[in-house]
Amino acid sequence: MLIIKLNATDSTNDYLKQLNKEKPLDNFTIVTTVSQTKGKGQMGAQWTSQPGKNLTFSLLYKPKKQFCTSIFDVNVTIAVSIIEALETFEIPKLNIKWPNDILAENKKIGGILIENSLKADATIDTIIGIGINVNQESFPDFIQASSLKKITGLEYDLEILLDKITNTIQQNLEEIDSQKEFFWKQYHQHLFKHNQPMAFENTSQEKFMGIIKNVSTDGKLLIQLEDDSIQSFGLKEIKMLY
Repeated sequence: MLIIKLNATDSTNDYLKQLNKEKPLDNFTIVTTVSQTKGKGQMGAQWTSQPGKNLTFSLLYKPKKQFCTSIFDVNVTIAVSIIEALETFEIPKLNIKWPNDILAENKKIGGILIENSLKADATIDTIIGIGINVNQESFPDFIQASSLKKITGLEYDLEILLDKITNTIQQNLEEIDSQKEFFWKQYHQHLFKHNQPMAFENTSQEKFMGIIKNVSTDGKLLIQLEDDSIQSFGLKEIKMLY
């Protein structure tokens, strides 16, 4: 596993994508940075991180089979891998907020951004961007954010944490074909507010109650409405109110 360490970059995802265009890279090549100035989240959202306090890295994944099932299988496997790795550090009350935010004690401590690139030979390279709030203690602009240190009171070695998370990701991605059902089961077991009534808001700013029943193979959230019907929602079509 090649790890490229940078002092600063706009985005580790963009850096790794460009590097992958310029020369052949081994599977599971990683780019990590001390300072990321233009980190990206889902649907163009920004991911801000205090330099030197957190983990901000991207990983190149070249699937053996070019998504013969669901692209969302990769999202599921990555989210579960991060939970699995953090559990070894005894981080309490870990959950996955659909589609792939990592929570601890109902606060966001991590996020995942997965981008796929179609190459000239029709194969697909996947860039997996991950941000984990580790030793940062102040989040003035994000009241629902937290960090490992804020939750446990402990200071964490970023190198040790990176090693554990990336090795867990590599191991699980190598087993994604044979262990897909297991990873999906783990995803739903850690799914935030799974099978619990809660309030939502749609794109028209209409509020309603529903129960999260499942996540579909294409990554949509399935919610049971008050009339017992099941409706699916894509990313940014719905907001959880909690």
